[in-house]
Amino acid sequence: MFLGEDLLAWMVLALGGALAVGNLLAVLRPPPSVHDDGDLEKAPIARTGLMIVVGSIASLWAIASLLAG
Repeated sequence: MFLGEDLLAWMVLALGGALAVGNLLAVLRPPPSVHDDGDLEKAPIARTGLMIVVGSIASLWAIASLLAG
């Protein structure tokens, strides 16, 4: 198979980790607020929390798949 047998698990791990870490950092350290460009001042907590949970579950599932072989 192209790039190995575990390509899908590695991709899910990368995307899930990026989703979880990116949203966590958006909550912990929001960008400086500039009101001219229409961006939100801070990340919506409910949606961001859901994305952190979804990314974490995907990452844990991928790690379990990689370790199981």
